[in-house]
Amino acid sequence: MTYKYEYPRPMITVDILLFRYSKSDLEILLIQRKQPPFKNQWAFPGGYAKIEERLLDAAVRELMEETGVQADYLFPLHYADDPRRDPRGRTISFIFGGIVPPPFPEIRGGNDASRAAWHSLMNLPKLAFDHNDIVRRSGKLAGNRKN
Repeated sequence: MTYKYEYPRPMITVDILLFRYSKSDLEILLIQRKQPPFKNQWAFPGGYAKIEERLLDAAVRELMEETGVQADYLFPLHYADDPRRDPRGRTISFIFGGIVPPPFPEIRGGNDASRAAWHSLMNLPKLAFDHNDIVRRSGKLAGNRKN
């Protein structure tokens, strides 16, 4: 017999804030979304955790699938849990961070990303979901209070 849980369950996602220093500027790796919602907008690499997957493993997998970057240096930063953060339904995202040392890896868009690119934290595009708010909340880590 299958157990039916009485209450709705949220979806669990991971987002990755990957930084690098380039020419005295702090940059973040973003992907351009290939699918709705927010098709063609920039966002953090990330996605849904598989049911059998640890969150860190999901973050490493999503980063590789969407950007081609193998990250063995991610660490937990915080979480995003606004009930309205994703139009597809209730999601709670665990946010991982990392700093890429030189030489910088080659990046490419893949899977759900049409493109991947480094962006200056001082000149970010409008980001999908609540990602601008997440950058703002991460200001102490990133040293940026503009966005």
